[in-house]
Amino acid sequence: MKPARILVLLAFAAAVGTTAPIAAKDATKSRETGVAVAPQYDTTHVYVAPEDVDKFVTSFLATFGGKSTKQVVATVTPTPSSTTSQLLQTPAGTVSLFGFKTPIPYPFGAERNGYLVTDIDEAIKAARTAGADVIVSTFPDPIGRDAVIQWPGGVNLQIYWHTTKPDYTPFERIPENRVYVSPDRVAAFTRGFLAFSRGKIVSDDAKAPGAEIGRPEATYRRIRIESAFGKMVVLVTDGHLPYPYGRETTGYEVSDLAATLAKAKEAGASVLVEPYTSDGRSAAFVVFPGGYVAEIHSLAQKSAARAAGK
Repeated sequence: MKPARILVLLAFAAAVGTTAPIAAKDATKSRETGVAVAPQYDTTHVYVAPEDVDKFVTSFLATFGGKSTKQVVATVTPTPSSTTSQLLQTPAGTVSLFGFKTPIPYPFGAERNGYLVTDIDEAIKAARTAGADVIVSTFPDPIGRDAVIQWPGGVNLQIYWHTTKPDYTPFERIPENRVYVSPDRVAAFTRGFLAFSRGKIVSDDAKAPGAEIGRPEATYRRIRIESAFGKMVVLVTDGHLPYPYGRETTGYEVSDLAATLAKAKEAGASVLVEPYTSDGRSAAFVVFPGGYVAEIHSLAQKSAARAAGK
């Protein structure tokens, strides 16, 4: 064999030896995360009246920091409609904000959030296999493709894929998707979502303090889930919920709850539930201009240290 050919073969073997572990690592990561990308691509869907869009943007960004993408007017549904659309990106969570200029086509407005997926066709297949209904089949939008799926218990979420892969800064603190389900459907919901997200249950408290749902005399079941999509808390209740519990879809973690609430109030938001302490955190509920309700919380020192040590 000629020396030059030997050198080429040796170089090829070295290259294979170098890339094989990387490829194996990527394959392992893919199996673990499924179709998920990362928590910073989970966006809460917020719908407000067009006249409230600017007030909401100002208030939300003043509360959490961050920035907004340029506002555009677009059709984001598979049937004719028109809405303003922009992305509010903050260290505590991201909002996809819509101010519809036309009536909102069904079932849009009922989806809680949007998850970016690596492959929307594979995501649809995985969702169906896990027991979800596809209530809006895949459709094109100005920058990619979308679909809306529904989990047992009536939990709607949108999955989306971008033609050009986005690059968002990771959150300083990952927000939690807050899902209320009944005792009748919690097993089916949890089983299906875990299969789809490749997530894990990090806690399951059968007697969580009822103060967390506005009923201090009672207890309820609280399940916390983590996956490559982000965090989720499943609140299992009988539906006897005082306002505003159940109206919030996202819980935002901040370093200083009192300071954040002060910013929120100064920026036009109202505190609906004053701060209370439970499960190693201080929490409150606020409503922003336009009617968007959010839970905001900060971890106690010990809980924050445990979270940082994960």
